[in-house]
Amino acid sequence: MSQTIKFTDVETNEEIEFEVVEETRVNNVNYLLVTESNVPVDASDDEVAYILKDLSSPEDTEAKYEIVEDDDELEYISKIFEELLEDVDIN
Repeated sequence: MSQTIKFTDVETNEEIEFEVVEETRVNNVNYLLVTESNVPVDASDDEVAYILKDLSSPEDTEAKYEIVEDDDELEYISKIFEELLEDVDIN
C-alpha cells in the first residue's frame, strides 16, 4: 500500500490527494516526489509528478508543503530523485 497525502492549494483552497512516490532530505529540508493519485495513467502519456518541499516548523501540528517552482532547485532535486529511482526519468 502506498502513502498518500492531501495538499490544499492556499490560493484556490482546492484539495488534491497525492501519492508519495519517494522522499528525500537535502540540506535539512524534506522533499517528496508525488503524483496525483486520482488521475488515471494512460500508457501513451507520461505521468505528471511534482516535487513538494516541506516548510513545516517543529511547532506546526500539520505539515506545510509547497510545490518547488525554482528552476535551479527543481533541477537539483530532480536529479537526486532520478538516482534514487533508477528506472525513472524526471523532466
